[in-house]
Amino acid sequence: MSKVITDKKGAVAHVILSNVAKMNAMTLDMWQALPVALEGFDQDPEVRVIVVTGDGDKAFISGADISQFDKLRSTDEAQAEYNTAVNKAYMAPILCSKPVVAQIRGYCFGGGLGFAASCDVRICGDDAQFRMPAARLGLGYDPRGVKRFMDILGAANTADIFFSARRFDARDALRMGFVSQVHPVADLALRTLEYVQMISENAPLTMAAAKFAIRQGLQVESEQQLELAREMVKECFTSEDYKEGRKAFAEKRVPNFKGV
Repeated sequence: MSKVITDKKGAVAHVILSNVAKMNAMTLDMWQALPVALEGFDQDPEVRVIVVTGDGDKAFISGADISQFDKLRSTDEAQAEYNTAVNKAYMAPILCSKPVVAQIRGYCFGGGLGFAASCDVRICGDDAQFRMPAARLGLGYDPRGVKRFMDILGAANTADIFFSARRFDARDALRMGFVSQVHPVADLALRTLEYVQMISENAPLTMAAAKFAIRQGLQVESEQQLELAREMVKECFTSEDYKEGRKAFAEKRVPNFKGV
């Protein structure tokens, strides 16, 4: 059975993509449920950081569930509906104001690679395998998605993975900058949890402003967007969290941020 599972432990939320029989291949229902889950946690004031993982030990996301293609992508209208659902899922981590961390083990192919590229940080196990197989399937890839890969990997590495459609491993992903950390699979969950708990202790307004500025830097800037980024920075300096951060630093203790 395919589904999106959500869980929350304190300030850390988890979104688990589950289609274990098909190595977490994404069905239309899963694509549609994913942004709903992320938006729900984005609106939850208790949540500071969101971790997205695949169910089981074989895959993060092995791609789209191609068994649905004949039915759900057989006409122009059906293709448009399917593409809209996928694009909304890709945009969900980008639009989320909170940090979204992809915890990756096993296969991360096609749509899984595209979704991971939309997350803010990617951490993987040493068993991770990555691939963009569009050229093997004759699929066109949305230019906005290609741009996201270029922002992370640069033009040469993006050309490499799209032109060759080759598999690349965790070491290669770290070299290219697609992932920021690689851990033995036995330690992956613990190391990721340690990392996101560190994030969860930090000032929410600062992180939201930084994320917004980072995302705007990866897009074509407008004066309106730049001004909004500046206003978010100003809000940090007038916040109670800024006072608490200075006080905690002076007292050599962990700050208790409230997001206000």
